[in-house]
Amino acid sequence: MTAAPPTDGLALATRGLHKRYGSRVALAGLDLSVPSGVVYGFLGPNGAGKTTTMRLLTGLIHPDAGSIEVLGRPFGRRDRHRLFEVGAIIEAPAFYPYLSGRENLRALAATGAPTPRSRIEELLELVGLRDRAGDRVSGYSLGMKQRLGIAAALLSDPRLLLLDEPANGLDPAGIVAMRDTLRHLASRGKTVFISSHILAEIQQLADQAGIIASGRLVREGSIQALLASQGLVRVRVAAEEAGRAAAILEAFAGPGSVSASPGDDGWLTVRVDHGRAAAANRALAEAGIYASALESGNDLESIFLQLTGGEPSPGGEGTFTRMPDVDGPGPTAPGSGA
Repeated sequence: MTAAPPTDGLALATRGLHKRYGSRVALAGLDLSVPSGVVYGFLGPNGAGKTTTMRLLTGLIHPDAGSIEVLGRPFGRRDRHRLFEVGAIIEAPAFYPYLSGRENLRALAATGAPTPRSRIEELLELVGLRDRAGDRVSGYSLGMKQRLGIAAALLSDPRLLLLDEPANGLDPAGIVAMRDTLRHLASRGKTVFISSHILAEIQQLADQAGIIASGRLVREGSIQALLASQGLVRVRVAAEEAGRAAAILEAFAGPGSVSASPGDDGWLTVRVDHGRAAAANRALAEAGIYASALESGNDLESIFLQLTGGEPSPGGEGTFTRMPDVDGPGPTAPGSGA
């Protein structure tokens, strides 16, 4: 068995994390390595173990086996006081609906480490709620509540921020504002750990990403390295020729290298270096099949679908690939701790 990577210098690390609910396995030996001062995207299909992981990281539940390190120190059952160094939103932020946004932040601040009133006003400005801070939260939109949740998670000026679907309910302008806010926090040395299903947003926002499937890590590394690791070419042929075209492309690129889109639209995806796109097209043409469209490139969504596909990752228990860097880098009330 391969030794677990060292945890020195990491803001967050899990090693061999296991969690079971009755007969259902939620996590099966999860190893995460989250560097300090980055935005880290935590990705996986529904049921992969993301929410279980977030609850474990905030002490809401406890692992059956394995270890967690938070900000360089072990984190266990008796360490919830250390969550004053961590800000978190797990699932939906909870607020008093009859209080204003500002009053909610004051109430939350009173339960944790001493927080000056100027900090609350600074955070309301940071998340774009200064003009609505005096309104009752019952009149807030879902996106406004999400932004207030981020402000609450930042009350104690934490070094580590854990966010579960922070873009939920935000309009496009709100998503851009949130992205700028989180990038700003990372630039100040804070670590932002985001569980999300919005892959395009994570691709723009995150420095690092980890992808899990069936409770195991299947890929982890910098976004740049992840995108460089998988060459994909998409080809569209007539629907009735898709089967024969797939066989030709497999002969060209290797067994298991071709997948068809779920719809009967003639699109085929070939795992092959982008520079071989023309050669793939030539192989089809020589067999009398002419592509109506040809695309080369890569994005996080295509990698995610290739690695997960709704099935356990290939390679068996404990198998994952950690990529090298390439050129550079139950609902809980938010606020101080979980």
